[in-house]
Amino acid sequence: MIQLGAIFMLIALLAPGCNKSEKPEEYPDNPNTGEMVLVWSDEFDYNGLPDSKKWSYDTDGNASGWGNNESQYYTSSRLKNAEVKDGYLTITAHREDFEGFKYTSARLVTRGKGDWLYGRVEVKAKLPDGRGMWPAIWMLPTDWTYGGWPASGEIDIMENVGYDPYKIVGTVHTEAYNHSIGTQKGANTQVPTCYSNFHVYAMEWEPAEIRIYVDDRLYFTFRNEGTGYRVWPFDKRFHLLLNIAVGGNWGGQEGIDDTVFPRSMVVDYVRVYQKK
Repeated sequence: MIQLGAIFMLIALLAPGCNKSEKPEEYPDNPNTGEMVLVWSDEFDYNGLPDSKKWSYDTDGNASGWGNNESQYYTSSRLKNAEVKDGYLTITAHREDFEGFKYTSARLVTRGKGDWLYGRVEVKAKLPDGRGMWPAIWMLPTDWTYGGWPASGEIDIMENVGYDPYKIVGTVHTEAYNHSIGTQKGANTQVPTCYSNFHVYAMEWEPAEIRIYVDDRLYFTFRNEGTGYRVWPFDKRFHLLLNIAVGGNWGGQEGIDDTVFPRSMVVDYVRVYQKK
């Protein structure tokens, strides 16, 4: 017969694994990045709309000319599409008629509220499955110093398309290296539990290189060739975006399964670290 004391000890040992991730004060020493400190975060320890001091919305998109022929309408300040509750941010795509579109979703941005040059960005998230889903965790330049896309750069920390399940893709886009001219630089890795479990999608960015990880497992490195902005526009500040696209040039290549909706990306935390 197990004694009560042993039962209580077992519960104490198991309990931390059931709790939401705790906020760290510092990111541990790393041989590549050195000592880093937390400079910006959202732990989603509140309820309601995403914190307006940290997040804004990109709305619509396709009608404004910056979409990828996607099928959703990005809404603003709508709990149905972006809500913080029980310690998590949930971005949800719905099948509904809205402003002439057949789907709604949200695209959250830190532009003007979280802009960084170098550091480590990490997002702990669980992804939405289903054909037509296209969730993304990515970064764009805040000031577009070198010109419009792709001259000023883009960093894709995580992308996944539902018709190609479990494949996590990390890429960069520059004037010299981008998909429109067939030179894009990137890599992918398989994460069989990306839809059922939380994983940490991270990017470390230094003057010499960008590294992309899943759960601290490095799978893509892009190096500064020292030849100027056409290859390396990543010497200016960037901001973070979180969204679920529906369909589009990539996500919709095999159509959209209307039976899967609604589908959500659930985010445990967003944390940004920089060197002291």
